[in-house]
Amino acid sequence: MKRTDSIILSAVLMVCALALWPVGKQVAAAGPRQQTSQPTATLAASIDHQLSRVEKLIVDVAEAMPEEKFNFTPESLKIPGSNYKGVFTFAGQIKHIAASNYVLWSQVTGEKLAEGLFNDGHGPDNLKTKAEIIQFLKDSFALGHKATATFTPENMLRSAGKSTRIGTATFVIAESYNHYGQMVEYLRMNGITPPASREKSE
Repeated sequence: MKRTDSIILSAVLMVCALALWPVGKQVAAAGPRQQTSQPTATLAASIDHQLSRVEKLIVDVAEAMPEEKFNFTPESLKIPGSNYKGVFTFAGQIKHIAASNYVLWSQVTGEKLAEGLFNDGHGPDNLKTKAEIIQFLKDSFALGHKATATFTPENMLRSAGKSTRIGTATFVIAESYNHYGQMVEYLRMNGITPPASREKSE
């Protein structure tokens, strides 16, 4: 019985050694600079990663639409059976995302917003050009990154406006995806393939 146990144990150790040997060899060959361990995941980094993902999608879509189409709305197509009356223009979608970012993330950071920035969800009236609107969008996400950097397991359930800090963060990200989906449709209605879809088809 002891002999059988020894054989089994030897076999297990041999399999483990063979499985680990290539990894060990590669680490040794790579030299000391490659032996650093991965940084420990944090709550702040996890939330910021999700924010960065939706930010890239939205900014890419915003930049993909020609400036002359920034005031496009599906209502203008007069699609039979549709009801797009009063929906945001493409520029309006961007300004709404940005304005909402400012309002919600400021509840986490404590920033004081400029008067007229939210404007009932429409953003500042004086932003007219594509460059101005996209910069407003990018700046709003910058505030989001500033907010996510402050998240810890200890403070994530603290109050932030009408919700908790973590509740606000998840809502902002989810709502951003909602408007991203609408912006994608606006692009397609103008014969433009969204950047994320182009990458998959290449």
